[in-house]
Amino acid sequence: MAKKKAADGAIATNRRARHDYEIEQTYEAGIQLQGSEVKTLRQGKASLQDAYAAIRDGEVFLYNAHIPEYPQASMQNHEPTRARKLLMHKGEIHKLAVKTEQQGYTLVPLKLYFKQNRVKVEIALARGRKHYDKRQAIAKREAQREMQRAAGAARRGERR
Repeated sequence: MAKKKAADGAIATNRRARHDYEIEQTYEAGIQLQGSEVKTLRQGKASLQDAYAAIRDGEVFLYNAHIPEYPQASMQNHEPTRARKLLMHKGEIHKLAVKTEQQGYTLVPLKLYFKQNRVKVEIALARGRKHYDKRQAIAKREAQREMQRAAGAARRGERR
């Protein structure tokens, strides 16, 4: 039985990234995969939990993204957490290289998904949040949610 895919068509998402980092800009990149990796992704099995991207020798690589082995691949199987090359234009890579050299910026994968039978990765240029920034973000989100509830109750004519 096939595993149910997420509503937005994502194979894997890094939900922790939006909590731990302040997202500045997002990019879409292709990813260089082996056949057994694609078959595993079609089953919906992957994890971006500890994954990160880095620029090495003018190329972008994705590290620690876990794609489990495909059981039917036998000898031609892949290593689950190998470094995978991301496919981007040279101009984009150069812009990212300049930004990541600045203090506090890093490349974080947000989502792994299929787009017209090709696997894509959404990576973000992000700045790490401090602990107090995380608390402020949570408080802001809770206040926004409470305002939405109050507005909905006012529309329905209820009192709180």
